[in-house]
Amino acid sequence: MKNEDNNTPDNLFGEVIYSYTREDAFNDGFLVDVTVTAKEAGFSWPVAMTRPLYEDSVAWDNDDEDVHQDESGRLWDVLWMAQNAIRNDRDGGNTLKFGYLRIPRGETEAKETVAKLIAGPGDSGEPVITLMLPEED
Repeated sequence: MKNEDNNTPDNLFGEVIYSYTREDAFNDGFLVDVTVTAKEAGFSWPVAMTRPLYEDSVAWDNDDEDVHQDESGRLWDVLWMAQNAIRNDRDGGNTLKFGYLRIPRGETEAKETVAKLIAGPGDSGEPVITLMLPEED
């Protein structure tokens, strides 16, 4: 009798028809790699941010003369607050919501904002972190 592994994904679910990888999301511009700055903020795993969160909380138009902001400072603020949320988390799950203040485009006053952090596997099973808007998956 031939010994076959019947527990492979192909045997359980059939051939994969379509997959969208993390690398595909980077190439399409849906994910923004912020790992370099994240390491400075204390992260040890690669970190990406969804484009909608990046546009909402990091991207900044230097033509706005009323408020002095820059993208590197805004990115640092989000990453620093995410790192603090991880340090203070007592639940130990893979998903964490955290808050921070940011000045919306076209405004001069800071607003409280919430983002979501998900820790999970990358394309090769390595641990990665993705930051996103609370309503994103």
